[in-house]
Amino acid sequence: MSHLNLLVGGPTSGWPEQLTAGKVSGDWIGVDRGTLRLLKMGITPLVAIGDFDSLSADELHQVKTAVSDIRQAIPEKDETDTELAVTVALKEFQYDRLDIYGATGGRLDHFLANLWLVLKPRYRDFAPQIRFIDQTNTITFFLPGDYTIKKEADKKYLAFIPLEKVDGLTLVDEKYTLDHENVPYPISYASNEFVGETGQFSFESGLLAVIQSKD
Repeated sequence: MSHLNLLVGGPTSGWPEQLTAGKVSGDWIGVDRGTLRLLKMGITPLVAIGDFDSLSADELHQVKTAVSDIRQAIPEKDETDTELAVTVALKEFQYDRLDIYGATGGRLDHFLANLWLVLKPRYRDFAPQIRFIDQTNTITFFLPGDYTIKKEADKKYLAFIPLEKVDGLTLVDEKYTLDHENVPYPISYASNEFVGETGQFSFESGLLAVIQSKD
């Protein structure tokens, strides 16, 4: 499975260990300050996207000198920098998965904008291709269906998060099960756990986030 990485400008303290160590494989898109951070790690992204309002003039010059494809937006816009980058990633590049880093720490309004972008009609069908990864969490998204997911070796907890009305949510073999639960509003079924190395679940309508996490 091919994948494309996207680095947003959130705090580096939230980066997973493999990113801090420079061990994440694949191509990259840089978003705002995320582009400068990639360059400092010796990674030249395919594209740099954003209004770059978090960069000084000298830093922006570094980015424009190093990256051949710059997509600079005005700060007063209807889309976030992350949304601009996700649009480019999904429409212009043919990868099976989009892994997004640096999008969950710092300001809560930024995090919620990033988390909820999958609810927008233009991204909804692509939601299963998108993952958010940070130091303690991996967030994946699912459309209605039957699924078996694999436990990540370093993660203990498992959460199921209906992002909207979800019908028929069934958790088959997790520590805490559900049987065709109709969920009328967003809620976090938190602190569940795998029983074995895989977990099965299904649902009939809506959009579901699944989080594997550790303390």
